[in-house]
Amino acid sequence: MRNNRLHRAFTALPFVALPGGASAEFESIVEKVEDPAAGFDHLWFEVMVDITIIGVIFALLALYFLFRYRRRSPGEEGTQKPLSNLNIIGWALIPAFVFMADDFYMAAKGWQLYDTYRRVPENSLEVKLESAMWTWDYTYPNGVKTYNELRVPAGQPVVLRMTSRDTIHSHFIPDFRIKEDSMPGRVTYMWFYPQKPGEHIVSCAEYCGQLHSRMYGKVIVMPRGEFDSWYQAEAAKLDVKLTKLSDNRGAGQK
Repeated sequence: MRNNRLHRAFTALPFVALPGGASAEFESIVEKVEDPAAGFDHLWFEVMVDITIIGVIFALLALYFLFRYRRRSPGEEGTQKPLSNLNIIGWALIPAFVFMADDFYMAAKGWQLYDTYRRVPENSLEVKLESAMWTWDYTYPNGVKTYNELRVPAGQPVVLRMTSRDTIHSHFIPDFRIKEDSMPGRVTYMWFYPQKPGEHIVSCAEYCGQLHSRMYGKVIVMPRGEFDSWYQAEAAKLDVKLTKLSDNRGAGQK
């Protein structure tokens, strides 16, 4: 039991306020974190601008052709000259290359952002997540467990190592623009960067059964000091429970 207490004490150390140089080192690491949510928002904005520009171009061309080649009298017949092979190839390939080049550029930016998102930052708070019909079960490094409620400190990246007890679920936090499947027999992961205190909805984005729509929870982002106090208090409660359990077992054996 004493070893268990020491283990929880040491595993809690990386997630409490760090004094002096250690705190400065932590802040320097956090400053280097590239928030994927901001990147996804920017990419989505660029996609919408791109689609709007293309739509306007096609709309203007359509209006021009409708006006330019409209029938001016009921008996009028068209006199369009046949296009040469070179014109046919040019009208087909040049617009295709222009728009495909734009699409490939946007796709490359998306892959670059996804690659950044898959690299977990240093000094992240690592939490285990086990999903099941119909709940999210979180386990912190010191053994503390929460259900459908993930408390995290503001200003520190958080990574979830995920698995499932039964079927495929999808852990979706809309405010942080992240979604990842959890499944039996496999460990997947996702990370996010909570920068300000607040609450954020968690939902399941993969149909998982009759109560799928009720499989939701929340992420509570707390100020650093409040999180440290909560984290240590929950660890102390867990230690008391384990001590009582051990004492009861010992009394039963006697």
